[in-house]
Formats: sequence, C-alpha cells, structure tokens
Amino acid sequence: MPDSETLTRPLTSDTIETLANRVSVRAFTDEPVTDEQVDAVLKAAFRAPTSSNIQSYSVVVVRDPETLEKLSVITAGQKHVKEAPVFLAFCADLTRIDTAVRGKGGNMDSNNLETGLVSSIDAALVGMSAYLAADSIGMKGVMIGAVRNNAVETAKVLGLPRRVYCVFGMVLGWPAKVPQQKPRMDYPAVVHYERYGRTKSGGKVDPAVSAYDKALAAHYKGLGMPTAEDSWSHDMGKKFMPEPRQNLRKELAELGFDFI
Repeated sequence: MPDSETLTRPLTSDTIETLANRVSVRAFTDEPVTDEQVDAVLKAAFRAPTSSNIQSYSVVVVRDPETLEKLSVITAGQKHVKEAPVFLAFCADLTRIDTAVRGKGGNMDSNNLETGLVSSIDAALVGMSAYLAADSIGMKGVMIGAVRNNAVETAKVLGLPRRVYCVFGMVLGWPAKVPQQKPRMDYPAVVHYERYGRTKSGGKVDPAVSAYDKALAAHYKGLGMPTAEDSWSHDMGKKFMPEPRQNLRKELAELGFDFI
C-alpha cells in the first residue's frame, strides 16, 4: 500500500501544466527574441539526457533573412520560417565523436544505424527540452520537420560539415495568436500495461482510431476548416501514400549517416 506521503503528493506542477497546454504557434509579435533568451533556453536544454554522455548534437541559431528565405523554400514555402524571430536548427552531430575516435587511431567510416539513431534521438531530446524551456518563459513556436525535404540542401544552407545533419528546426517567438488546442488520441488507446495491447484491467487496448477521426473532424469543423469525416485517417493516407522523402536515406548517407 502507498504511504500517506505518497498519497498526498501533488499530481500537477508548472511543468505538467506547460506541457498540458502546449500548442504549435506560427504567428508572432514584433517583440525580439534576444540572444540572452536563446542562450538561457539552450543552456537549460543541454541538460537533457544523452546516450552514454556522447552529446552528439549541435544547434544552429538562424536570424539572417537570406538564410531564413532559403530555409523557407526548402520547407515548402512555410511563411513562419521565412519570418521567424529566431530559427533553431537541431542537428545530429558526430564530428566531435569522430575527432575523439580518430585521436585513438580509429574512425567513424563504419558509422551504422545505431550511431545515427542515437545522435538523432539526442538532438530530439535537446529540441523538446528547448521548446519546453522556451514555453515556460512565455515564448511559443513550432517544430519544422520539413528541413528534411532536402537534407543535403539544408546542410548547404546551414554550412553543416560531413557527419552533421539537421534533424528538425524550430521557430520561436512571442505569440501573436495562440490556436485552439487539437484533441489527442484517447489516453487508454496509447498506454499499454506490462505487454503491448493490454489495458490496466487486463483487457484488450482499443486503437480508438475511428473515435479520434470523429473528434478531430469535430475540432476542424468547429474552427470552420474543411475536413473529411475520417479526418485523421484521411490525413495519414495522404501523408504516407506515396512514401514521403523517398531520397532521405540517400541524402543522409551523403552527409555521413549510414542508416542501413
């Protein structure tokens, strides 16, 4: 049985509330995001977990309008990228590991799936931590996965050397308009107990896709936006048929990441 102290511990906190209220924001005021604010966010984010302390990430801070314009083109013309108060490029970076390994007489030429995957996870953990830190002081933003539409071109724009690629970008600023939060999949549909597919009571987990289709359709209709009745399934079908970014594996191999 839980002790009395455990039973009285709070079930919420500032961090939980920040995450519970998180939305993607694409419209910003003219108030600048200062270097000091970016530094504070990133220094906090760099305390994120990192596999075996390899710290295989780097961040490129972008403000130059010409660079933002080029990134906007790569990301299919996203206006909020072009007009970003600040754009953070979160990169998987094996260069420091490569230097250490070469210093011991080895090399990273046989870089494999595990190394590339770990560095990508490291970058993602830092990125989400940065978003949470920024949100906690009132900034908002949106993740930009479309930098991978052309990973090689993104690397050229950002001046990334071999063994570095941009996993995703992030636009940050002070929000001018905060959209209504989208519903998420029902909690029981995505939480499994002891084994995949098992509910807390031992029953079978319901994927709940049909229910979520209806909930998301109702959300969009409430905003006056066109949508299909099977909203989520319809969107996923469009997104993954045909397969997106079919050249990505080849592009990442060119940048020094072997995902085979």
